[in-house]
Amino acid sequence: MQVVKRDGRSVEFDSRKIRVAIGKANAEVAKKERASEKDVDSIIDYIESENKKRILVEDIQDIVEQKLMERGKYNLAKTYIIYRYSRALVRKANTTDESILSLIKNSNRDLMEENSNKNAIAAATQRDLIAGEVSKDLTKRILLPEKISKAHEEGVLHFHDADYFLQPIFNCCLIDIGNMLDNGTVMNGKLIESPKSFQVACTIMTQIIAAVACSQYGGQSVDIKHLGKYLRLSKEKIYRHIVDTCPNLSQEEIAALSADRLQDELRSGVQTIQYQINTLMTTNGQSPFVTLFLNLDESNEYIEENAMIVEEVLRQRLEGIKNEKGVYITPAFPKLVYVLYEHNNLSGGKYDHITELAVKCSAKRMYPDYISAKKMRENYEGNVFSPMGCRSFLSTWKDENGNYKFEGRFNQGVVSINLPQIGIVAKGDEKVFWNEFDKRLQLCYEALMCRHESLMGTKSDVSPIHWQYGAIARLKKGETIDKLLEGGYSTISLGYIGLYEVTKLMKGVSHTDPKGEEFAMRVMQHMRDKTDEWKKQTGIAFGLYGTPAESLCYRFARIDKSRFGTIEDVTDKGYYTNSYHVDVREKIDGFAKLEFESKFQQISSGGAISYIEIPNMRHNLEALREVVKFIYDNIQYAEFNTKSDYCQVCGYDGEIIINEENEWECPQCHNKDHSKMNVTRRTCGYLGENFWNVGKTKEIKSRVLHL
Repeated sequence: MQVVKRDGRSVEFDSRKIRVAIGKANAEVAKKERASEKDVDSIIDYIESENKKRILVEDIQDIVEQKLMERGKYNLAKTYIIYRYSRALVRKANTTDESILSLIKNSNRDLMEENSNKNAIAAATQRDLIAGEVSKDLTKRILLPEKISKAHEEGVLHFHDADYFLQPIFNCCLIDIGNMLDNGTVMNGKLIESPKSFQVACTIMTQIIAAVACSQYGGQSVDIKHLGKYLRLSKEKIYRHIVDTCPNLSQEEIAALSADRLQDELRSGVQTIQYQINTLMTTNGQSPFVTLFLNLDESNEYIEENAMIVEEVLRQRLEGIKNEKGVYITPAFPKLVYVLYEHNNLSGGKYDHITELAVKCSAKRMYPDYISAKKMRENYEGNVFSPMGCRSFLSTWKDENGNYKFEGRFNQGVVSINLPQIGIVAKGDEKVFWNEFDKRLQLCYEALMCRHESLMGTKSDVSPIHWQYGAIARLKKGETIDKLLEGGYSTISLGYIGLYEVTKLMKGVSHTDPKGEEFAMRVMQHMRDKTDEWKKQTGIAFGLYGTPAESLCYRFARIDKSRFGTIEDVTDKGYYTNSYHVDVREKIDGFAKLEFESKFQQISSGGAISYIEIPNMRHNLEALREVVKFIYDNIQYAEFNTKSDYCQVCGYDGEIIINEENEWECPQCHNKDHSKMNVTRRTCGYLGENFWNVGKTKEIKSRVLHL
């Protein structure tokens, strides 16, 4: 007989545990109240006579209590119940001690490597991580319904960002930066008025970014087009100053001098953005997780100024930022997203020269990502807008005047479903699959509603920069944010992992095979239909989100391998594929991959990005140009990866070696810090997160080369 424990694990029935429990209760009562050995044997015989293949541990305890009562052992039954209750309290006791102490001792590898943007050794970061462990513990034990906590632990779903769930804060947003710059804002109780120059606008923007990052846990995005106005103000200010101070200069001389000084201000302003973002530290111990939206929208009256700003942003990103060794490296932030329009898609448009610069930047620095305005308009009712910092997209929403609005909106949170696990449980039976799928989607819905309900009633005072001073809204002090959580203003996301694997499990083929594609599209559409149904029921804008979560791909695969064993082409790889992506080992060229995945982006409107790998991008600009052209006509959102080795310490652009100690080592500067080098995956080209077994260097070579 298998006993199902509270955490979902199954163990062999062990009668000794019943004897021990009753024995401890016997010791607490008078001799005449105790159960005899015969009584205990009788209770155990009764449980075994049920002949059940599986029985819940709670059912066994209920039977023990019932049988003791039948024998008139009331005090003993009461004592047993108290013992059972005290054991439940022990199970619910604080579980953070070990994880926190191991973090302080720098031995908690899972926690330290969970977020590559955080330096888990730094004191400020450790404070945030410690608080996160407390939040996760309280979330698991108290805040979430037990069935959702259990589903998370079993890998049925993933309740994202539990380390921040204790507080009434949300995921990610599009800052209403135009509103804040034009109408002023308040930070730390000080009024910040509308700037009068480009340089000051850039400084204020980075201060806003830092303040926003301190009161949310996900990414943020800002549209650079709002800076064009201030570059023109600087242009006019510089021109007037030269005319007033140098009246004898000719118009040509004034124009040349004005242009030169404006270029200096442009360079300094963009440098301010880049260096402020990378040197400011938020309260969670990292640089702000921010995306700059490089948007050459011709309908904007400041398009010429915006073109100058975007060009300068790309120039400075191409150059990079110096590290502590004085070597130019690629900063993690800000992320860059470049929009391809008719006028800059490398087909003879006015701004093609800026796209050429973007391509060079992609070849050297892996950014920017690319959005096709053409395809995005098809998917979002003619609109073009930035993804949020975490690459999720808002749904369309109109204000009371019928105008579309995207900036100043946000995402409440994310829960992701483990698709391969449903396929494993179904064992190829579609009836079982769809039934189980719906049960698990219902769990995801309930988990997402926990996120929504935790934010309801939140007062604007929780984060004035968001709710009172324009990043999201301009609510009154003491006013709740409830109206921004409903009516589709903000979104909430259902993520998903492993469409390739679940198709393989159910159909025996990849989702790139026609037979598999038909099934995969039904799975995708079913999730989309569910989110649409939830939106209709609640008024909350649920979105289907292609989660770009490499660590979650590992977590789900690791849990399933532990629970269900090694399954060929599923759990044997050690990871699942992200969302709808084509498996990295499939023989498919980049153009076909993007064209195929674009079908899924249309359904996954709450967030989608596709990747294409180009070997040796630094020396393959023509291939990059062709891909950029292809992106414009075929897919909404894509980015590049590469197979080139690169040392971030010394700038070495060649093959990173494995030394005699089985460690990665730069042959030029002998850097051995794997976090500061890009290393080729030499066997299959997998481009997910590296698994570095720190402290066990003998395993590094075999693990990485096996990938």
